Amino acid sequence: MSKLLYVESSPRKDRSVSSTVARSFIEAFEESHHDGQVRILNLWDYDLPEFTGDHINAKYNVLHGENPSAEELRAWEEITRIVDDFKNADNYLFSIPMWNFSIPYKLKQYIDVITQPGLTFSYSPETGYKGLIVGKPATVIYASGGEYSNPGSIRMDFQKLYMETYLKFIGFEDIKTITIEPTLSPPEVRERVVQLAQEQARTIAHPLLM
Repeated sequence: MSKLLYVESSPRKDRSVSSTVARSFIEAFEESHHDGQVRILNLWDYDLPEFTGDHINAKYNVLHGENPSAEELRAWEEITRIVDDFKNADNYLFSIPMWNFSIPYKLKQYIDVITQPGLTFSYSPETGYKGLIVGKPATVIYASGGEYSNPGSIRMDFQKLYMETYLKFIGFEDIKTITIEPTLSPPEVRERVVQLAQEQARTIAHPLLM
């Protein structure tokens, strides 16, 4: 059984083009892999903890090899459960709208919660940082109102740069990208770029499951 975790970071539901293209990917996944499982993690409906107090103190105790207090241990167990839930997948799908040249704050909060030493990465003075989520493919759908793939605007695109850097940091190597832009364009242009992205999503989803 192959498990797909879909992390949805747009709050716009059916009006979101990144979510629309993600649904095309999921449909292809389900058609091609009848015994597969799809879990949708909508970050706007997910009760993420604030990473403060006992949570952050527990993290530094882990980093320094020290014993956490009882309160810190409970906080760390909460983080561990969220990380285990993320890691309990075979394939990953992210849909991400561009917000102010980067990613939505809910996605950043999720990343800050699951990026923990000994859980998603390790470090040693000899080898440096090492990602712990390996051998799993990820597809990332990016949507932006402007056209940031052209040479004149690419320096303003921290959306792809951040996300791809992050995924590689925690161990992902097989990362496929779908770009939807410009969404703030006349309806016929917008419809065409969305359709092309949907076709690309379906094409990626089928080989992924063979």
